[in-house]
Amino acid sequence: MSSIQLDDLNACAARTSAWHRAGAATPLLLTRADFARSLDVFPIEYGEIIEHHEVVFGRDPFDGLSIRIDDLRRACEVQVKSHLLHLREDYIESGGRRSEIESLVRDSAAGFAAVLRHLARLDGAAAGTSTELVRYAARRIQLDAHVVGDLVALSDGEGVPTVDAVKLFPAYLAAMARMTEFVDRWSKEGAGPNPV
Repeated sequence: MSSIQLDDLNACAARTSAWHRAGAATPLLLTRADFARSLDVFPIEYGEIIEHHEVVFGRDPFDGLSIRIDDLRRACEVQVKSHLLHLREDYIESGGRRSEIESLVRDSAAGFAAVLRHLARLDGAAAGTSTELVRYAARRIQLDAHVVGDLVALSDGEGVPTVDAVKLFPAYLAAMARMTEFVDRWSKEGAGPNPV
């Protein structure tokens, strides 16, 4: 598809109800040119698509496309700094109430793990398992492995009943500050193979 016209949108709109009944999401329509011109804007999201897509029919629409390392680093920086800002803001909003701090830690743990996985991808490091992710964070970013392990376990929905999320918060905040410093001074030195 070299262009997307109103007729294309109308044809898709007519199928929306059926897609939703079948549990399918509304499709994202892009031409190859749209996609290629947006690689710098969505390097994390489009990098995932390039890396994990499967061609069902025809030629590979992503053949020859790749994410620039500088774009990926910048996107990681935005995510890390945004997560830290929201963590601080949400803590203040909690009013210091234990139950709200506990919810904050548990609810934001998945975002922490996602940001950490994106940093691992930037570094070309293995992070497919929780163990690999914790190892990466401790080795490369010099985060406390126990803190990272607890947050990753919370993000996986393992619950970790022994983790006191309120007591974990100061170390979590410190880990995010450390990640901010890391992404600010990140360089290709010490990183693994280039990402997609």
